[in-house]
Amino acid sequence: MQKLTALILTLFLTGCVFPGVYKINVQQGNILTDEELAQLAAGMPRSQVHALLGTPLMLNPVDLSREYYVYTFQRAGGEIKEQRIIVYYEGDEYASYEAQLLEETPAY
Repeated sequence: MQKLTALILTLFLTGCVFPGVYKINVQQGNILTDEELAQLAAGMPRSQVHALLGTPLMLNPVDLSREYYVYTFQRAGGEIKEQRIIVYYEGDEYASYEAQLLEETPAY
């Protein structure tokens, strides 16, 4: 009886640590490249920037002079890679941007 209990317990515990669990790639946010950022020109209206880059991921309702474009990628439960782009406006016109881009965009 003890051998049967030990066998059942062993089989149960090995099932809990099954190594074949499939983990998906997770990507979120705005995928932007150097080429798209190079098309930005000082004085562009905000609507034209949105047409070029897409809708920003985060808006600060108190300070409308900045918009945040964030992209995160996690491959199969591994390390999360992130790129951030902050677009600055003067009034309603594009002024400049600050970017921390990934070396390569692994999304595709």
